[in-house]
Amino acid sequence: MNTPIKTQLIDGKAFAEKMTKDVASKVAELQKTTGITPGLAVILVGNDPASEVYVRNKTKQTHKVGMRSFMHLLPETTTQQELLNLIHRLNNDPDIHGILVQLPLPKHLNPDPIIQAILPQKDVDGLTVYNAGKVSLGHMDGFIPCTPLGCLLLLQQELPNLRGLNALVIGASNLMGKPMAQLLLNQGCTVTIAHIDTRNTAELAQQADILIVATGCKELVKGSWIKKGAVVIDVGINRIITESGKLKLVGDVNFQEALGIASKITPVPGGVGPVTISCLLHNTLSATEKHIKCIS
Repeated sequence: MNTPIKTQLIDGKAFAEKMTKDVASKVAELQKTTGITPGLAVILVGNDPASEVYVRNKTKQTHKVGMRSFMHLLPETTTQQELLNLIHRLNNDPDIHGILVQLPLPKHLNPDPIIQAILPQKDVDGLTVYNAGKVSLGHMDGFIPCTPLGCLLLLQQELPNLRGLNALVIGASNLMGKPMAQLLLNQGCTVTIAHIDTRNTAELAQQADILIVATGCKELVKGSWIKKGAVVIDVGINRIITESGKLKLVGDVNFQEALGIASKITPVPGGVGPVTISCLLHNTLSATEKHIKCIS
């Protein structure tokens, strides 16, 4: 008989609050000793509802830790060249220490040349070739993408020793899946990546001690996919309408089915999301500190 186990919720909100408090303390000290306030520029093109929520939360947290927030809300009709011109100006603005382009962009814009136009030392989202290369080589002195970094920090809190564990990352995006897999590999995990063309994802998941899911497919992962006692990190945030007509947020994992099987799981909301924003603030502080070293 398969006896259910007690599943522990991983409280990303509490973790993020502690991390944010630490960043705020360091920002205050930096202002006191150098007179410099970290500045984060966020670019949002169009009016994607989910992106607007993310940007609003980022702005609120940026102010909360004592940083300066520079919001650039651009119309859907913004051209590739107009966006590149803005990034060029921000690259040359000494008050801006971090630049983030909110993804996804409208379909007529090509995101890669836009991201690559950001100076690596201001690339606090860790998506330029320079910073991605740092991660792939195991160098932790570049900027690590915020969501994978947040996932890793949560895992390290729950599992102090990751070495030798089997990890499956479902989703292979440049923003999440690929850097996540590399970070786990750097920690000594045996890593597998599943993607849209993977034929036996459920079987792979059943062997994973660590399961990280970032697909954008609501409740893709069923309880039967999860190895008993696995730690599950659900990165997905999907909006659904319940039978009663209410809006509800759900992850890429069927949360109710995972209970009693996973040993630990991040809830949605309140799991990975808050930590992602804290990591963005951490990266912006780090970018500011590196800037000060360069000019001193």
